[in-house]
Amino acid sequence: MSELRIGSPTAGPVALAGKVLREPSVQLLASQVLTGVVAMAANILMVRSLSPANRGEVALLLQVVYLATQLLLLGTERSFVAAYHNVSPAPAVRAYARLLAVPCLLFLGGAVIWQVAAPAHLTPGPLIVAMLAWFALIEATSLATRSIAIAVGRVRDFLLARVLEALLLFTMLIGLYLGHADHPEWWFLAYLIAGATPTVVYLVIWLRLPIVAGSGAVHPDQNRQVRREGLALFPAALSNMAMLRVDRLVIPALASTAALGHYTSVATMTELLAWPIRAYADSRLGRWRVSHNEGALKAAPIVAAVAVYVLVVVPLVAGGLYLLVEPLFGHEYADAKVIVLPLVAAAGLYAVSRISLGLLIAKGHGGLVSAAEIAGFVVSFAAYLLLIPRLGILGAAYGSLAGYGACLVFAMVASRIVGRR
Repeated sequence: MSELRIGSPTAGPVALAGKVLREPSVQLLASQVLTGVVAMAANILMVRSLSPANRGEVALLLQVVYLATQLLLLGTERSFVAAYHNVSPAPAVRAYARLLAVPCLLFLGGAVIWQVAAPAHLTPGPLIVAMLAWFALIEATSLATRSIAIAVGRVRDFLLARVLEALLLFTMLIGLYLGHADHPEWWFLAYLIAGATPTVVYLVIWLRLPIVAGSGAVHPDQNRQVRREGLALFPAALSNMAMLRVDRLVIPALASTAALGHYTSVATMTELLAWPIRAYADSRLGRWRVSHNEGALKAAPIVAAVAVYVLVVVPLVAGGLYLLVEPLFGHEYADAKVIVLPLVAAAGLYAVSRISLGLLIAKGHGGLVSAAEIAGFVVSFAAYLLLIPRLGILGAAYGSLAGYGACLVFAMVASRIVGRR
């Protein structure tokens, strides 16, 4: 019987499926998909529970947090993955903690000084400032655990942490929806609690794990290398986050928080298109660097495959989302349908740029990556300032399209120049 089972035709596909599911890129993609599903559900629940202005306030608070995390990480999330290989979880956690210690202390001190010294009309109050500060720390730590998981080969743990986060967040948001909660602070607090709980739990678990036999040692100069490469990539990380999020900060200033609510309801959905590609690029960074060092990295087929993915998926996503805006969000969000196509196209360009920039990082050209991200941010920000006062949220969508396109063009040109050397 055992021989028959081994030789059965199902053994091959089952073994292959198990191998695929254990692949770090697949697990990272699963975590991204899960996060995306919860983000869509959260978006729908908030749209149904909050006015466009209050939905815009939640979006604004989240964007401030996401930008603050880049100041805390200082570009180390990708340089850490590239520098640390085959190390045990506990030493890796302690190494990253040393990287984050000083930025976090300075950030908390800055938050306290801001609340005490800033004019009353420039601060949202001590409660909101405290929530923003702590959520920024939690979000930075969560991104650090992602890098640690990739570096030490425990992406499965990271996936489980995201599952717990998703369950907690979805449960709390359902409770807020059923309780007719209409204050943005409660919805923001749900994100904070859901993000903190699994992150802290898995950090404690990793710190208690024994040293793996045969794992590499952590040397003091590794953190210096991570910090040095991280600072080279920091302009890229900051510009990328700004390029992705500054539209949410500019729209309330040039239009209104209600306009931001309309814009975010669609943008939250369209940006999911690029998440699988970004997860793939992050999981392959270490392998691409090894292949480059061995002279075996072939970039063109990788970029071409992603371009095909975008060409296939973009029309489907654009058509489906255009038809679903009113059924999902309600008639008061009908005006948001005009931004579906440019935002979906922008997400497609952004996806291809993640691969191009990831390949440049693998080749050791962090400066070019920063230049590409800065170029994209400058173009998008200029377009926002020019177009939002005239076209409203449609101007913001066109600004995103222009910025992501500029970033991709710069990355492709830089890759060609580097390839000729």
